[in-house]
Amino acid sequence: MDMKTKIVSSCMVGLLGLGVAFGAAPAPRAEAGGVLVDVLGSAIMGTMYRDQVMGVYKTYNNTEKGRQEWFQQMKKQEGVDTDEYLNDRLDTIMTNVEAGIRAVDPTVDKKPYNYFISPNEDANAYCTIGHNVNVYRGIFNLLHTDDEIAVVLGHELGHGQKDHPIQGVKKSLNAAVLAEMANAATGGMASGAIDAMYTYTRNVHLSKPMEWEADNLAFDYITHTNYNPGATAAVWQKFLEKYGDMNVRWSDHPTCTQRRENYVKKLYDWSNKHVTDKNGVVYVNNKEFVTPSATSSMSSKERSYFVLGNLAAVYHKNKTAPEAYANGDTVMMGEQPIMTSTGSDASAEELAQKLNKIK
Repeated sequence: MDMKTKIVSSCMVGLLGLGVAFGAAPAPRAEAGGVLVDVLGSAIMGTMYRDQVMGVYKTYNNTEKGRQEWFQQMKKQEGVDTDEYLNDRLDTIMTNVEAGIRAVDPTVDKKPYNYFISPNEDANAYCTIGHNVNVYRGIFNLLHTDDEIAVVLGHELGHGQKDHPIQGVKKSLNAAVLAEMANAATGGMASGAIDAMYTYTRNVHLSKPMEWEADNLAFDYITHTNYNPGATAAVWQKFLEKYGDMNVRWSDHPTCTQRRENYVKKLYDWSNKHVTDKNGVVYVNNKEFVTPSATSSMSSKERSYFVLGNLAAVYHKNKTAPEAYANGDTVMMGEQPIMTSTGSDASAEELAQKLNKIK
């Protein structure tokens, strides 16, 4: 390895690892190599190389060839889980969520989503540039309902629909510019550059306004599917119980509590202001209806948001709520199931009678 290559390698590791600010990077000494001095010196004087790097990112984001190359890079770095059952579930959920998006944003078909499951056991998913989505296997272990997984994917596809990933890269590109210029000094935008670009992009955090926008879009998408809209709040109750209010770890994200309560308010408005949830207690027309019992897979609070979602759907669709009745252990209103009596819940008959008094 010659001296110039050593210095270039050092620049790339340090800049990607430490996130050095563009203006703070010292120009290399002349003995580092004339090409490197010329490239970095020119960049410090202007924005030409920043624009060049953004052009490469836009190719990966906007062209079909670039999107597919980025997708293959994702699978190479993250690994692929081929579990047939989980992949079939993901296919169904993605199809349904994309249909929900299509109802409010037909541009979803202009850049179809690529997606896969990686073997990572963390409960997470992300959408990166080019409408490429990685769903961690761990999300299926934490979330037991397709409704909640659909909310997570609705959020990620909300980022994709608004091109948040490429915007996030553009806003935080300083270190990436210098790293790519170091690549350029050894022969231009080589094929290996995608490794560094992908790694950098994976570490870019989106802004809090982008997170809120994706949350709100997810609500619009889910309410145009057959998934329970209460899952929007339930999923954040699940994350809260598992991880606590996660903004301690990710300051650019709202807290789980804030996100849950944002969805509770949306459900209240969507129900034409008939139903809400206060600390795990479901209210109908400001009257207490039920505090569901916990199950083996759901806490009482998480379950309450599913009941809230079912009731909200009734009041969203009907000016006058239909009579509640018991169908076996399930409380119904018209064709809409409300909740199934289990554990320490009152019987379906008792719950239906109570609901009729306050509906």
